[in-house]
Amino acid sequence: MSKTLGKIKRLDPRDVWKHEEHEFTPWLKDHIELLATIIGLEIDVEREVSVGKFSADLAGRDLNSDRKVVIENQLGTTDHSHLGQLITYAAGTDAKIIIWVTPEFRDEHRAAIDWLNDVSAEDVGFFGVLVEIIQIDDSRPAPDFRLVAQPASWESNVPGSRISERGQAYHDFFTALLEELKKVNPNITRVKSVGYGNWFSFSAGRAGFGYSINFSMGGRFRVELYIDTGEKETNERILARLEEDASSIEQVIGEKLSWEKLEGKRACRVALYRPGAITDNSEMMSDLRHWACENMGRFRKVFMPKIKKLKL
Repeated sequence: MSKTLGKIKRLDPRDVWKHEEHEFTPWLKDHIELLATIIGLEIDVEREVSVGKFSADLAGRDLNSDRKVVIENQLGTTDHSHLGQLITYAAGTDAKIIIWVTPEFRDEHRAAIDWLNDVSAEDVGFFGVLVEIIQIDDSRPAPDFRLVAQPASWESNVPGSRISERGQAYHDFFTALLEELKKVNPNITRVKSVGYGNWFSFSAGRAGFGYSINFSMGGRFRVELYIDTGEKETNERILARLEEDASSIEQVIGEKLSWEKLEGKRACRVALYRPGAITDNSEMMSDLRHWACENMGRFRKVFMPKIKKLKL
């Protein structure tokens, strides 16, 4: 039995976004997960980040490794000007993950990205990403990102050259936790691997918000909603607004939460704690992972709609 198939058309991105700065950049910020997916990161970004007298299109960090990210995007064919800007912004922000997004890469500029990867430190990665607009028959146009340049052996969380025994223990714990989280909810995160620190983080679906699972000081283990919009006053207003609904939120979670303005820091958090340390036995490690999966599910259920409705 034959089926009628649609015909794919490739459109000029400039027919969708008329202006690079005022249309494409804000759209990319609001849909950063589409770009992050192909690299295997959880990226939180801000627009127009100052670098001296200049401004990077988008800059932020990878939630899981805490490495700084800078993104240079354009609507035309790659050119020397944007390559220079990319390197300038990377140097000015001390970025470790550097991404160039464009509808068309010249061979010379793709080779430049490859060369930068060859000569850079192992925790630095340069990426070339094509953005295309596709349409099937008369359907709505849709963006499609394609990775065309990256480090030869890229892992989204690159450890230092020397890994401590504790660092390896964290890595093993969170690797198993990530696998367990994805069994319960395959779409919970785009992260493919974990780092060697005492935490694991992923996006809460909106810039400035993230979920995290941590081993903290004093033998405590926690799941949390982490709030950092870039402004301390805004973070504290958000925390206060969420805390107004503490009763209904804690009813879903099933326990009292800790509503924290972090002393000496810009960010705030809402956290749930229990005893637990990376030095505990294997049975306790399994219990901690199960506890984290259950409560992270509750956190996402109760906070996701509230975060989307917040007016910043």
